[in-house]
Amino acid sequence: MDPLDFLESEELLRFFHCNKTEISCMENPFIFLCKLKDYNLIPEDRFKKVTRMKKMEKGLYDILDWFEDKNSEHITLFWKCAFKETVLNNNPTLQMLRKSLMDGSYHFDTQLPEKVETEDSDEKEKNEHSEEEARDENSVKKKRKYSKSICDEEDEQPGPSGLSTSAQKKSKKICFASPMKKGEKGEIWTWPLYKSQLPVTCGQVTGTLQRDKLAKGEKCILANKQWFAPGEFERFAGKQSCKNWKLSIRCGGTPLGKLIKAKKKLFPLEEATTESEKEEDDEEDQDSSSDVPTTDEEEQTVQQPEAGLSNTKVFKVTCGGLAGTLHRRRFASGTLGKSIRTETSWMTPVDFCKESGLTNFNWKKDIIWDGKPLSALMEAEILKIHSLLCACHLCKPDPEDLENEKNDDECCICKNEEEDQELVVCEDCPRSFHQKCHLPHVDDIILNDDSPWLCTFCVFRANHVCLDQLEVNVVMSQQISQHMMQCQYLLLCLRSADEYQMFSPDPMDYLENYSTSIKSPMWLGKVTEKLQQKQYQTVGEFVSDVQLIFANCATFNRRNPKILAIGNQLRELFDSEFKKAFNIQDQ
Repeated sequence: MDPLDFLESEELLRFFHCNKTEISCMENPFIFLCKLKDYNLIPEDRFKKVTRMKKMEKGLYDILDWFEDKNSEHITLFWKCAFKETVLNNNPTLQMLRKSLMDGSYHFDTQLPEKVETEDSDEKEKNEHSEEEARDENSVKKKRKYSKSICDEEDEQPGPSGLSTSAQKKSKKICFASPMKKGEKGEIWTWPLYKSQLPVTCGQVTGTLQRDKLAKGEKCILANKQWFAPGEFERFAGKQSCKNWKLSIRCGGTPLGKLIKAKKKLFPLEEATTESEKEEDDEEDQDSSSDVPTTDEEEQTVQQPEAGLSNTKVFKVTCGGLAGTLHRRRFASGTLGKSIRTETSWMTPVDFCKESGLTNFNWKKDIIWDGKPLSALMEAEILKIHSLLCACHLCKPDPEDLENEKNDDECCICKNEEEDQELVVCEDCPRSFHQKCHLPHVDDIILNDDSPWLCTFCVFRANHVCLDQLEVNVVMSQQISQHMMQCQYLLLCLRSADEYQMFSPDPMDYLENYSTSIKSPMWLGKVTEKLQQKQYQTVGEFVSDVQLIFANCATFNRRNPKILAIGNQLRELFDSEFKKAFNIQDQ
């Protein structure tokens, strides 16, 4: 599987930008440079200049810098050249980079700071330079005057001010010494090498701690090719008797709990500390959370994206003029997992963009949820792209899995996914039904038959022909046996639109004092039963019972505008579909 097939140009360019230094440090870059030249990715003169150098590191970095500035639109071709087998065989560095793409260890959602060309403190530094130079000049003048008084016969020699000033300027520009002050201790967690991860120990066991994962409360310690939560790592190391991983797990001899309390030493972002401490402290050390105060604003920053969405399973999305629902459990990536359902089919995010009519698109930006691009859900980690090495049924589907992706995972009528009841799937639309939920009911003989089966929705739309326009009174008086399909279609429309199943069950089972307020209770389940048992004689009897449901809803919920609004929406749906089904002319 080629990772380049699943990554956008922006992601590949960011990956390139963050790894230019690693690439420039490869031991034998000649074959790599030849491959870039063969594909016209770098100019001939730069190639010759670098290959003549004894040490190519700086020249190679300059070439990469030039490519990012002048030729970045060909970033995909660049990585294809870099990952050619002839180049990879001689470059462990490129092998490591390709592996990080394959196993998903590189995180593309990491936000980089904006590029700064000049420092804000330039003017301040200039002032400091001028002050230092003035002091040096005064000092040199004093020395010159003193030397004259001692030895007048000697010619006046130029002082060292020019040399010292030049040396000072050079030391300001290029500083190879440690940035720490004299006597200051350089803790390991402040080293740039460990900006994203830290070496940790627990007893005799060593591991690598990912800072961002710890901040989010995820399994964050990699040891023996396994991921552990801090408490699990403590047990894995045989230190479960300590019962306090913040003391038993150490980094450079310092307990992890001390680093967490220090906050900025372990977490460059303060809001990350808030979430980590809240999740971890509840398990083992609740008192330590009081040592790290957090503001309400910080907590809202972290928790707000997930507060109301962590349990949300379905998201309404649009792309251009196309609307659908994205189902979280089906999402794997842009091209894997048919996670978006429209009225006609299930699609991957990329297929959804194509269906909308877009040609040049970025599915993460062009698919909109709640006025925001879909990438907002990924940044909040509500949606997570699976690793390229993931072997789940979405990423590595067998033929049966691919067939199952075409239809709903739950009954479109009762909205339940009961394991003890099989779902009957329609061949022409994405709907699935329980045998007793569909109208007419599906017999076991049909269920065990391998021949294609169509639901009432599809049969009605395929066989519905334009009839002569009729008046309502004429339709109401006709025998229901002649219009059974239309009535079944109408009832299925209502029950599938009853998203919260409020009108399907008997209201007397869950509403107090309902029978005292409503003298003639009626519900969709009752209408379904009467229609299935052929208790209706005319279309008018069927319509009368349906309208009774809406009348009872309006009477009982006069002081409940939300339920009243839902009932009015269903009533309007029934009136609209009824006119279409029977071709009723407007009066």
